[in-house]
Amino acid sequence: MQIMKDHTFSSLIRLNIGGKKFCTTIDTLTRGEPDSMLAAMFRGRLMVSEDPDKGYVFIDRDGKHFRHILNWLRDGVVPTLTDAGYSELMREAEYYQLLGLLEGINSVLNKRKEGNELDAELTRADIIKCIQYKKVKFRGINFSGLDLSKLDLSYVDFSYASLQNVLFSHANLLCAKFRDVDAEGSIFHNATLRECEFTGANLRGASLAGANLQSATLQDACLVDCNFCGANLRSAHLQTADLTNANFEGANLEGANLKGAKLNNANLKGANLQRAYLRRVNLQNAHLEDAKLDGANLLGAIR
Repeated sequence: MQIMKDHTFSSLIRLNIGGKKFCTTIDTLTRGEPDSMLAAMFRGRLMVSEDPDKGYVFIDRDGKHFRHILNWLRDGVVPTLTDAGYSELMREAEYYQLLGLLEGINSVLNKRKEGNELDAELTRADIIKCIQYKKVKFRGINFSGLDLSKLDLSYVDFSYASLQNVLFSHANLLCAKFRDVDAEGSIFHNATLRECEFTGANLRGASLAGANLQSATLQDACLVDCNFCGANLRSAHLQTADLTNANFEGANLEGANLKGAKLNNANLKGANLQRAYLRRVNLQNAHLEDAKLDGANLLGAIR
């Protein structure tokens, strides 16, 4: 780049980064990372190109992640992104010579590789504020490890969220959506889950003992090693769910649809399976001692 002489800028800077417009200050661009290329540009040491749109400084880079760069320079906080997003941001950080941001991103990626538990994106207090509004959506958010017990979370949409080891005990989750969530190891003791949707969810090792799952949809869900002791699953939809090693002892599955479900080594002792749909289900390795099967559709079932 050419040396820029006797060029001054006002304290307010307008930028055009590959077609995306931003507005910031010289202080933000020069103080956060004083050895970066951005700092050099806006201290007047490097040549910059002017945008044909009067008043803007043009930089020929993709502006997709430039807001993250500005936030880093303002606050020193590494954004939460996917691995692919971090890869894109690192390319921009390398171009602008933002060594501190590169170190921050590498630190986050190393923690992920080491399997350290990710911090939840929201706190319990944040959740309480949000649920005061109707039609709340928390799709794709990380809640791992949060205590959300006893909250009224009815009708909330958690689809695609990370809910590992979340505590939902005694929570009201009526008609909540959990489509394709990762809720491995979560606790739903005595929670109200009537008419909830868990389609495609991962609930491996989750505990739903005493929960009310009447008419809930758990189709195609991974329910391996789940605890449903004493749960109410009346008229629940469990088609093609993986129930390997699941514990349904004393659970109410009256009228439940288990078509195509995997019940290998499942514990159904004392469970109410009256009028349940078990057609062509393999029950050979399931434990059915004292289970009630009156009126159940067992046509073609293997016992």
